[in-house]
Amino acid sequence: MNIIDTHNHIYLPEFDNDRDEVISRSVSAGVRTIMMPNIDSSSVAPMITAEERYPGVCLPMMGLHPTSVKGNYRDELELVETRLREHKYYGIGETGIDLYWDKTFIREQIVSFRRQLELAEDYGLPIVIHARESLDVIFTEIEAFGSGRVTGIFHAFPGNAADARRVAGMGFMIGIGGVVTFRNGRQHEAALEAGIDNIVLETDAPYLAPVPHRGKRNESSYLPLVIGRLSEVLDIPPGEVSDKTTANARRLFKI
Repeated sequence: MNIIDTHNHIYLPEFDNDRDEVISRSVSAGVRTIMMPNIDSSSVAPMITAEERYPGVCLPMMGLHPTSVKGNYRDELELVETRLREHKYYGIGETGIDLYWDKTFIREQIVSFRRQLELAEDYGLPIVIHARESLDVIFTEIEAFGSGRVTGIFHAFPGNAADARRVAGMGFMIGIGGVVTFRNGRQHEAALEAGIDNIVLETDAPYLAPVPHRGKRNESSYLPLVIGRLSEVLDIPPGEVSDKTTANARRLFKI
């Protein structure tokens, strides 16, 4: 298999003790490309270090995560813009709106998301969207910005089948990862509605490990478990799941 993990925080401290081994296992499992979304100014240096240590495998993106949007968000966005001018990145993200943890900075989150939509258009890059308890707000923002101006991924897709249909109609992909293997999850319904042409694979490592590793640290080598579940849901061979999602990701990230 030639698999692309479209969302992995391999640069975080959770991997400091065995990052080389994790990458080796992932490549052996067929994951040849790992897309790394940025979080904020504190994550840029370790992310670029990972890119340099694993050239051609770990590819960076640049953005400001919604839970990192605080009072200094304008300074953080200025750093994002500076970095985009100085280095090659493959996407804008991780951005979006998170109304689960804290609504204190909801206005600032929306302003930040709007600016990153503009940057995605300016640089011709896909945008990776974090949408926790905020799908309706994000849909409204994208429609106000103008459907068709940008494309990207709704990461860790949280919606139902109707939401998946709406996302596909806007020209976006849905990111499917370990949650699709959870008994109480509903990602399988969204995957079935979206169809294989609108799906990319992701881990969100070190988070959201698939069954039977649920609750433990996630890594890219577990993606074949996600492929197996999607194969069952979509009633297509695992190889087709791998090939189609890889083609989708290559087209989206221009790799």
